[in-house]
Amino acid sequence: MSITYTVLSLFPEITDAYFAASIMAKAVERGIVSYRALNIRDFALDRHHTCDDAPYGGGPGMLMLPEPLGRALEAAGVNPKKDPGGESVAAEPPRAARRVIYLSPSGRTFNQALAWELASCRELVLLCGRYEGIDQRIIDRYIDEEISVGDYVLSSGETAALVLIDATYRLVDRVITSESLTEETFSGGLLEYPQYTRPEIYDMVQVPAVLLSGHHENIRYWRLRRRVEKTCALRPDLIRRGLELGLFDGETRGIIQEIQEHE
Repeated sequence: MSITYTVLSLFPEITDAYFAASIMAKAVERGIVSYRALNIRDFALDRHHTCDDAPYGGGPGMLMLPEPLGRALEAAGVNPKKDPGGESVAAEPPRAARRVIYLSPSGRTFNQALAWELASCRELVLLCGRYEGIDQRIIDRYIDEEISVGDYVLSSGETAALVLIDATYRLVDRVITSESLTEETFSGGLLEYPQYTRPEIYDMVQVPAVLLSGHHENIRYWRLRRRVEKTCALRPDLIRRGLELGLFDGETRGIIQEIQEHE
């Protein structure tokens, strides 16, 4: 399985750098991830490559123009979903094939479950907004989904796109080992357990003895208990959600009950 990221941006150099470094660069080299960037300014036909203008109706800031955005999306192989009259002209692409996403504070909130969903796609086309956003007609005609990386506003859609890219590409098979994914934060509805490395004693604090014992079952239980304790303390909402959805096995539920009884 592989995934392609197509990023439409006024500043493609922001995302270019990410794909040329670290684990991502290795994934690209191995053919697991591919990447292409389209500079939206290249699709503005006037001599100044204008990509923004004032919004109708007044108000602060500028909006990205629809013409360059539409040309850029079609150059990326995205067909309009509706004709100028608003009628549907093409079927939605299969969910597992390609998703056209506009990064927007108004969108569906991004989380780990959505990251797994998007990581199964063949291609993610990511439209990076700027200024006050983009013309609504582009959203209606081309975009499959708006996604927000959190309840805050960024000046750069590229930053939001990188968050989505970073969270999804690592879930693609063979990018990193599957063992690294099974016990990390949010897997199984829990936060990750505390971790330690050398030296054994740092600033007069010693690594927990159980981690030095070599007893695999004791280490497994210690890590599970610390995951539950940490989640109860920092994210009780995840505990409630996990119990409601039946995400926890009997051992985990027993630890949760014990902790809650002693609160």
